[in-house]
Amino acid sequence: MNLLILGSGGREHAIAWKSAQSSHLKKLFIAPGNAGTKSVGINVDLNVNDFEAIANFALENKIHIIVVGPEEPLVNGIVDYFNSREDLSKITVIGPNKEAAQLEGSKDFSKQFMARHNIPTAKYATFTKENIKDGYGFLELMKPPYVLKADGLAAGKGVLILNNLKEAKEELKNMLTGSKFGKASSKVVIEQFLKGIELSVFVVTDGKNYKLLPEAKDYKRIGANDTGANTGGMGAVSPVPFANREFMDKVENQVIIPTIKGLKKEGIHYSGFIFFGLISVKGDPYVIEYNCRLGDPETEVVMPRIKSDILELFDGIATDTLGERDVEIDARSVATVMMVSGGYPEKYEKGKQILGLKEFEKSIVFHAGTTENEDGAILTNGGRVLAVTSYGKNIEKALKNSYNAIENITFDNSNYRKDIGFDLL
Repeated sequence: MNLLILGSGGREHAIAWKSAQSSHLKKLFIAPGNAGTKSVGINVDLNVNDFEAIANFALENKIHIIVVGPEEPLVNGIVDYFNSREDLSKITVIGPNKEAAQLEGSKDFSKQFMARHNIPTAKYATFTKENIKDGYGFLELMKPPYVLKADGLAAGKGVLILNNLKEAKEELKNMLTGSKFGKASSKVVIEQFLKGIELSVFVVTDGKNYKLLPEAKDYKRIGANDTGANTGGMGAVSPVPFANREFMDKVENQVIIPTIKGLKKEGIHYSGFIFFGLISVKGDPYVIEYNCRLGDPETEVVMPRIKSDILELFDGIATDTLGERDVEIDARSVATVMMVSGGYPEKYEKGKQILGLKEFEKSIVFHAGTTENEDGAILTNGGRVLAVTSYGKNIEKALKNSYNAIENITFDNSNYRKDIGFDLL
């Protein structure tokens, strides 16, 4: 089959890398892709939100399946666009429609959904600028730290955790009346702070059946020991030691099954990946957030742990036979460490030449923010540049292999965290 993957980051490189191993694959395209995806498929200069151009390319190249990497095209309705055109009816888009994508696109929608289906999550209330005074009152009733979340998509930056009540009120005002996160913060969800340890759980679903994929734990802060500013993710590990059989049974019965059943009950057709951002509080799972796609950098550890053919799962969605497909998981641990541009997540420079990229015996380098110039040199093209991923018999060994590989890779002013997995070792 011919496959088109939309996106340009480490997540898309990892999906492309895994897809390229399939015996069912005929041609693989990545749009727009990066310098790394060129090694496994053909990069195509398409904007992920230009649905008409994507449709025309898909028809011209006899694409069977489109995998949507980032959330924005899903929330903007790419699935609905393909469903609305009869000439595109034979093309399967792996991802939810616009209504279902609200699970990620609106924090308020997802919290109301969880409340309706008794899915464990933090207590909350939603406010707009019209009832901002009620928001101040709600904050006064809560204990610090105070959690403020922009309702809409804010490129992973719409969550504030504050210890001071006065500051929390000021930030609520900035979000609602000062458009701190643009339209995304025209509504703000104020949430009870949950103390525990986080992890990410993933399923692929056709709306009726689901297949559980490997879980992962990512590290968001820029600095060692989880300090400093939030980023898109500085590294990830899989499996997660505390996600044992007992805990995962709770996740399936209290979170995953009620979510799949709840969507079906409400007549919301959900097809594709669901990312459950969870926190374990004294051994019980609570949902922090849903995402309507795979996470990044978690995909860079999830894909290497899937032993079965990923296109079998995609075909299962296309042919409504997902329930008959198997997922085999590699028992080895996988760890990824992000190499980022100096200054990230604040201001940083692009265009730095990357040296030392080669085939590593024990590591895979997934490109996150790279481009290739006319001379064939690989240059930095983003804040997060490379996800250096390795297998190991345990997390410690996998991390050691990634850090060994990083010692051979250089670009001007590069940065990475030296303590990924520190809390699990």
